Amino acid sequence: MPSSPPSKREILVFEPDVEGHSQEWLQHLVDFVAAHDQAASIAVLAPPALCAMLSRSLPAVAEGRIRFIAMTPGEVKLCGHRSLSLAAFARWWVMRRYLRRSGADMGFFLCLDLLSLPLAFGLRTHGKPLAGILFRPSVHYAAFGNYRPGFGEWLRDVRKDLLYRMMLRNPAVATILSLDPFFPAHAADHYRHGGKVQALPDPAHPATDAADTVVSADVVPPGRIAFLLFGYLTERKGPLMVLDALRLLPQRIAARVAVLFAGRVDPAIREAIETRRAALTREQPALWLRIDDRRLDQAELDSLVTQSAVILAPYQRFVGSSGVLLWAARAGRPVLAQAFGLVGRLTREHRLGLVADSSDPAKLAAEIERMVDGGPQTFIDLSSAADFASSRTPDRFASQVLACADESVAGHILPDRALPARS
Repeated sequence: MPSSPPSKREILVFEPDVEGHSQEWLQHLVDFVAAHDQAASIAVLAPPALCAMLSRSLPAVAEGRIRFIAMTPGEVKLCGHRSLSLAAFARWWVMRRYLRRSGADMGFFLCLDLLSLPLAFGLRTHGKPLAGILFRPSVHYAAFGNYRPGFGEWLRDVRKDLLYRMMLRNPAVATILSLDPFFPAHAADHYRHGGKVQALPDPAHPATDAADTVVSADVVPPGRIAFLLFGYLTERKGPLMVLDALRLLPQRIAARVAVLFAGRVDPAIREAIETRRAALTREQPALWLRIDDRRLDQAELDSLVTQSAVILAPYQRFVGSSGVLLWAARAGRPVLAQAFGLVGRLTREHRLGLVADSSDPAKLAAEIERMVDGGPQTFIDLSSAADFASSRTPDRFASQVLACADESVAGHILPDRALPARS
């Protein structure tokens, strides 16, 4: 790995988490910089394991334009602290520290949501601009229609609205890239500095050759319609609601479906899942259900998605976008998704499948029955789904991140202050 900073403009990309999208998105950035020698150089600041994984595939031609900076164990621990406020200020402090040490021209947070708190206080980073990706804005959900927030959701949105308003006033914040394509217009209309917010397409992971992947023959039993729920299976993703819905299916429908959960099960819900599975064995003996409790690689997931008839995305009032929609759209498979929020709106507008009140097992069961009776492919517009997926490529994602960061450096020269800025 190169040890000295490159001579051209450099962006310090910071990601302290190793789960979820982190490795995939950093790989997109590394691949793009390696393939385009005119792109801005990057320094990846991440935990040692993540740096090691990414550096193993680094081509020699990228040396001098891509480098990796491993966080210390103490920094990783602080940035992942259970107290979100403490973790937020730790992330700002680590970014500020390494911007000074590395000599990079700007800082880019791969996930900006937590940073809204310290940046709302006007904290800066040695006069260097900051940018990042905002995952979960929800202050504009009333515009989606039929949004009835509970008290907790209302309080969350009030807090977010205040933090966004103050964060955008911070001169150090050059650009905010939103995975929600509808939020930039809301920001422009409601915040004095809302023009800093730009839309960023959530990247669809490039397909692998699923034909080369050996998958057990009983994944899709003959004559059954396969429903797939995949990823890290937390309660928020809806596996418990799916199991409750399966108990409510008419026997004639249960005999026609195959349901597969593929992915590591959150230990917090493992006992609840086993209890429901045992009940299903007694009450729905004609149902085929399999839970593959392990981490699957991309090739396996590609194969499973291709072999399935319906992709499940029954999130529990989840805020933000979901890569599940992209996996399904790319494979031409309809989703059964939550009606709430951005996931519901994207599913409806791009005709990617059906939506349901996924917190109600009876309504979820009714939509499963509808898809089985009507035939899954009747609920997806294949042309619209293909357009949805094709417009969200890794190259487009990476080029937009680097372009926005490059423009931020060109347009911002700031004095360093650790005090709130006055508008």
